[in-house]
Parts: sequence; C-alpha cells; structure tokens
Amino acid sequence: MLALLIAVAGPSFAGTNPKVAVGDTPPDALGRGRDGREVLISAQHGKVVVVTFWASWCGYCRQELPVLAGLQQAAGKGRLEVIAVNYEDELDVYRVLSRKLKDVQLTLTRDPSGHIGEAFGVQGIPHLFVIGKDGKVAFQKTGYGEESIQVILDAVNAELARPTET
Repeated sequence: MLALLIAVAGPSFAGTNPKVAVGDTPPDALGRGRDGREVLISAQHGKVVVVTFWASWCGYCRQELPVLAGLQQAAGKGRLEVIAVNYEDELDVYRVLSRKLKDVQLTLTRDPSGHIGEAFGVQGIPHLFVIGKDGKVAFQKTGYGEESIQVILDAVNAELARPTET
C-alpha cells in the first residue's frame, strides 16, 4: 500500500522544486542585503538583473563574483544590477566573506535555508540568471569557466540592447 501511495504521489512531489526557465518571471524576493533591507527583483524594473547563486566552498563562484562586479561597473549600476545570493552558508562564514568582499560592488544577499535557490530550481552552483528589463528570465547557466565569460557577456549585452518596454 505504501509503495502505491508513493507511486501515485511521486509526480506531485516533483512539482515542489519548480525550475525557473527562460521566459518565466522569477521569484521576486532574493533575501536581505548587507544593510538588512529586503532585495526584490521588481525594485530593479527597467534594469537588466544578473542573479547568481554562490557559496564559500565553491572556487568557481569566487572567480565569477569579481567578473560580474566588473561587468556591472562597465555597464553602469543604472543599467545593470548584479545580485549575488549566498547559498546555504552558515551566518559566521557569510559574515567573513561579506567583509572580504566589501570592495566588490555587488548586492550580496543570503539564502541560509536554500529556499530561495529551491524556488529558482538551483541544483548546482554557481547558477546564474540574466533577467531582462521586462522582469523575465532571458538566460541561465550553471557552472563557470573561462568560456563562460563571453557567454554571460553576450547574454547581458543582448538584454542591455533591448528597448525598455513602456
């Protein structure tokens, strides 16, 4: 009987970890910034937003963050906002990293329970989303390497070039 219940209920459990796809409107809340204020994608309407999920133990994540900060600086914060969501690190670890990253001009938030990442369908990190000026996901990528830089740059530039909807 238990096996039958699991077999019948199984497909509904698969829906508890939705995956945000290109064209979707992503979840709005991205945690709290260093200043304690809630960070919302909707507050960035009209800008291109890059959301990346990262963790302290992820070397690729630590390589990606300065590149994204440089991208934001080159495009201008009025056009591009990079939000780096720390994924499931302990508070003490996050605080140390936040201090180390104090000169990196990114919006840092924290997802200690993994609920934000789960809502996005994050299963590996770094996991990056480019959200267009219209608030919809335009691009996503899991992982990072030298070849990623051009791919991310192309996706961001394509969104920056799109006209803003009125």
